[in-house]
Amino acid sequence: MKGLERIIYISFIGYNELNDLIHKTLVIELMGKHSNIILLNESGSVIDSMRHLEITSGATRDIMPARKYVLPPSHGKDFLSTSLEDFEKVLQEEEMISDCISHHYTGISKCFIDSFLSSKHLPKNYKDFSYDQIKQLYASLQEFFAQLDTSSFSCQKIEKDYCLSLTPVSDDLATNHFLDTYYTQKEEQEAYTNYRNQLLKSVLQVLKKTQKKLSGITEKIQECKDMDTYRIYGELITANLYRIDDSKNRKEISLENYYDNNQMISIPLDETISPSYNAKKYFKKYHKLKNTLIFVDKQKKEVEMELDYLESVAYEVENAEDLETLEDIETEIQENVLFQNTSKMQATITKKRPNKRKVHETYEPLLYHIDGFSFYIGKNNKQNDYISTKLGKNEDLWFHTKDIRSSHGILKCNGSKVEEKTILACAQLIALHSRAKLSSNVPVDYCFAKFVKKPSGSKPGMVIYTNYKTVYVNPKGI
Repeated sequence: MKGLERIIYISFIGYNELNDLIHKTLVIELMGKHSNIILLNESGSVIDSMRHLEITSGATRDIMPARKYVLPPSHGKDFLSTSLEDFEKVLQEEEMISDCISHHYTGISKCFIDSFLSSKHLPKNYKDFSYDQIKQLYASLQEFFAQLDTSSFSCQKIEKDYCLSLTPVSDDLATNHFLDTYYTQKEEQEAYTNYRNQLLKSVLQVLKKTQKKLSGITEKIQECKDMDTYRIYGELITANLYRIDDSKNRKEISLENYYDNNQMISIPLDETISPSYNAKKYFKKYHKLKNTLIFVDKQKKEVEMELDYLESVAYEVENAEDLETLEDIETEIQENVLFQNTSKMQATITKKRPNKRKVHETYEPLLYHIDGFSFYIGKNNKQNDYISTKLGKNEDLWFHTKDIRSSHGILKCNGSKVEEKTILACAQLIALHSRAKLSSNVPVDYCFAKFVKKPSGSKPGMVIYTNYKTVYVNPKGI
């Protein structure tokens, strides 16, 4: 490693095709978006690199095959070569010690300095420093960095950041073990995120199509609202045929509307046919729209139920916290006819997801212990069905937010009386597992499980309930 620069050199000794002993060096530059891996020969020239750089293209140096390797320009001073007097002058330039040191010295982060000051019980503001404390900080940092080549380091997490420490090394904090764990968890998190995003994309794709379908149905219903006008036109023409010349070539006719206090009404006519045929045409249009309205009204209810179900699945995917929950949701999706036309998307999900565990018909809803009772909350629609229709017995209490998407909850009462504070605590947890989790004064319905029914053929997670009461709570933790 070059001083405190984030550059690592790994030397290799081997033999070439002519059996000559050769030396090569792998340079690993860890500099965020400017990171690079470069292979050098014995003379320090570049053999090749992950990223090729040229000064003519705006880079600060050339990293090209056969070019001499040049270190990246330093953006700070090297603390290892600074004197106590220079260090004291640097500290005077800014009020906060961590800001000052991290800005002026290469390879030292603000997080590390804050942690280091705390471990030495030193103040963080320069105004609170004495000269002896400056000497102590300088000596301690020099001692710390002098041990960089030893194995006495450990890692620690500070809020969302990480830094090195000289605290006693445990297996979990040893640098190599810590880094292995960190990158393993990061890989798992990325796999989870990619899997979740693909599932959500698949659900939202079907959701968008269903919303478009509902919009078309709504427009059709709007068109059907004019059907009574066509019926009236037909009736008025028929009732006045004895007064109307039955000849063609009339574009409209004005008649008294006995549905509106005999006010005159202008009725458009098809001039290519007689008034009597115009009346028949209006009646035919009326009956067609009437039959259409009956059909689309039924269709609208079905599509609204589909939309409600799809929104519940999208909510579950958005709030899933682990791979197992996502896998359960994917299984539910694959079994649903709404997703049968998204086979290409399903193939993409299957390809991108982590190694999938074997799916068993087991349910592991969230479990909370409240005042001696067990309270179960479903993590997806299948679990919601399970706890609402199988786990919940007649005298157990069932919970769900009122008119808001949420998980289902069952409080196992075991024949005991439930106090109001227990009901409120359960309602708070249900509100926390709902779309209203960031709101306040959330309405939560609860009733005995015997009043919860699942309609035959309904989508997963869809139930109806009666004989309920409503409480208003703030989600637990807000």
